[in-house]
Amino acid sequence: MTIKVWNYIKEYQDEKDEIFTAIKRVLDSGTLILGKNVSKFEREFSSYCDVQFGIGVGNGTDALFLSLKALDTGAGDEVITVPNTAVPTVSAIVSTGAAVKFIDVDPKTYLMDTAKIKKAITDKTKCIVPVHLFGQCVDMSKVSEIAIKYGLHIIEDCAQSHGAQFRSKKTGSMSDMAAFSFYPTKVLGCFGDGGMVITDDESLYERVKRLRFYGMEETYYSKEHGYNSRLDELQAAILLSKLSHLDEYISKRRNLAMQYDKLLAETGLTLPETMQGNKHAFYLYVVRHPHRDRIISELQKKGIIVNISYPWPVHLMPAYRCLGYKEGDFPVAEKAAREIFSLPMYPSLTNEEQKIVVNALIEILSGID
Repeated sequence: MTIKVWNYIKEYQDEKDEIFTAIKRVLDSGTLILGKNVSKFEREFSSYCDVQFGIGVGNGTDALFLSLKALDTGAGDEVITVPNTAVPTVSAIVSTGAAVKFIDVDPKTYLMDTAKIKKAITDKTKCIVPVHLFGQCVDMSKVSEIAIKYGLHIIEDCAQSHGAQFRSKKTGSMSDMAAFSFYPTKVLGCFGDGGMVITDDESLYERVKRLRFYGMEETYYSKEHGYNSRLDELQAAILLSKLSHLDEYISKRRNLAMQYDKLLAETGLTLPETMQGNKHAFYLYVVRHPHRDRIISELQKKGIIVNISYPWPVHLMPAYRCLGYKEGDFPVAEKAAREIFSLPMYPSLTNEEQKIVVNALIEILSGID
């Protein structure tokens, strides 16, 4: 038996009839681009997040890029974010022409260290992009307080936090705009690429809607330079079907996390820590150990495939040397990158499979001094 860090097959088999019904509905409709399914999913997902407006786009990277462009972010601006994130967070910022201003993270949650934001602010700062990493939210009360004081915008990177909450507020509802990814592995994932921008600001909503479609409001007539980034009707229909299961997915993830917490408590692994006031959605269950690479190798021999999110902070990658950072600039993020790894975590992971993972870890760790 091979147990992967993520596997959609059982979930797909359980929901196959619903998914095929959704696909057939699109194919029978005669509309394949920006039709009723996209519009309905935009309404229902933004409503789920307690926000008024949603704009379906091609992927999560575009969701962040278009949000930044809607705020006229570009050359001469700086955007504050963290180095321990997926490359798309940084790629989207760099693609606008703006400069990335990294700050380090909290050593327990790996979330943005909000105490470091003020020091990073300059007269060029345009926006703060807090990354709600692994399934829980940054302390948005502190981010908002700073943004208001200094007149900055906030765009939440919610690619990993569907359904998470901070002090009873849904992820994505605590900023000017929020960017979601529906990549297949996500808490709410489609069967391809997809993304969404959500906002309560009607003018930003209208602008992102133009930007995703060549700057057009009417066919063949561009009001401004735009892009081609549209959520597909087929993916929107699949996401609509899966949205009805989202709270169930999160509940199963949280139950699996509680079991991991209980079964791994005495192993010497550093287990995930949920920040006070957060409802963690557990997109990933991230543990930590100084002998990470040896543990991963031994697990692989036992047919257990885990993952590292992420093995390299973005500021140390060749593609982003141009940002001017070096090793040692963000010691918390850099040390975490050498030690963290993600255990199998998805709603259809069985109790039996989880126990196999746990028992393998206990055996491996017992042989490590």
